[in-house]
Amino acid sequence: MNDILPIVLSILAALVVIGALIPVLLKTRRNITRYPGTRDANDPEIRSGGSTAVADRDGTIERKAPEGVDLEGLDTTTVPDTAAGLETIPVETPLPVAGRLTRLRERLVRSNNIMGKGLLALLSSDRIDESVWDEVEETLLLADLGTEPTMQLVDSLRERVKVLGTRTPEHVKTMLREELIKLVDPTMDRSLNVQRHAEKPAVMMVVGVNGVGKTTTVGKLARVLVAEDKDVLLGAADTFRAAAAEQLATWGQRVGVPTVKSDIDGADPASVAYEAVKAGIEQEVDVVMIDTAGRLQNKVGLMDELGKVKRVVEKLAEVDEVLLVLDATTGQNGLNQARVFSEVVNITGIVLTKLDGTAKGGIVVAIQKTLGVPVKLIGLGEGADDLAPFDTEGFVDALLN
Repeated sequence: MNDILPIVLSILAALVVIGALIPVLLKTRRNITRYPGTRDANDPEIRSGGSTAVADRDGTIERKAPEGVDLEGLDTTTVPDTAAGLETIPVETPLPVAGRLTRLRERLVRSNNIMGKGLLALLSSDRIDESVWDEVEETLLLADLGTEPTMQLVDSLRERVKVLGTRTPEHVKTMLREELIKLVDPTMDRSLNVQRHAEKPAVMMVVGVNGVGKTTTVGKLARVLVAEDKDVLLGAADTFRAAAAEQLATWGQRVGVPTVKSDIDGADPASVAYEAVKAGIEQEVDVVMIDTAGRLQNKVGLMDELGKVKRVVEKLAEVDEVLLVLDATTGQNGLNQARVFSEVVNITGIVLTKLDGTAKGGIVVAIQKTLGVPVKLIGLGEGADDLAPFDTEGFVDALLN
């Protein structure tokens, strides 16, 4: 009996210790951020249950939250294209950029282009009097060109018509093409800032109001970057819209791009964005793209939160690109949205979706004149590859053909 008693006491002591450790172990597991496989062979890693987590050299993971950001219980996870337990989605090969541009121009040419065709018809008429110039102004204003650009274009056209004296269709088209190209401004830098820095990835935020297609745009742009051989990681910081993270993860899986997302509904967007950039640094990717929640430009609290997301991300890496997604069919209302967003997060480029609403082609000029920010990408359809870099001459040629 005396021999058994020490054994029983030892077992009881071991059970007490294990019971005390269980909550700590569970909390640690909940706070581990799972990432896809390491990018380089020399990156340290630990594996558990088929998932991969980036570890420090001693085998631990340290998560330090910036001031004002709560990572406790965030439970962000990364969904790679081949994650265990997920539905298998075939990895697609995106179309090359050159093919996209050609296809988008052809689509715009085939559309019912009111702006270009209307101007050509008016300026080719036998007699150009004040009533014709009034119609030219009306056509441009209906195309959302804006008052100042409209007057600038009309004044230039008046002068050239007066000097040339001839109005054959060929001359009119050449003249109009040259003036429109000047307005759209080919000197603007429309390149995307997606070059990896020495030690950190390029970071891109995508912002805009509800319903303009931000998440879809992020997914389509990921395809553009993959087609250019960029190593991309997505951050699902739209934590308020149901299924937004899953939607973004699906876009990523289609081209083999991982997505950092939270498993908690309504999680802090800044925390998710922070974790995404942290993962991008550890995984040595080229570009981290952060999808943000849609918000009305007149909601001060939500706009302040957007500014917080950017500030938190900048504690880890510089934000190289802030793209504002606008629906081209919203016209002047889109300008109001652009003004407010640019004040909060310093917009560096515009993405115009639904530009096949052809009477609204002038919005390109209006936005650039108002903000001094270039339109960098355009979308003309719902297809996965219906997003392409904006090309000034190609756009004007499509308007006039």
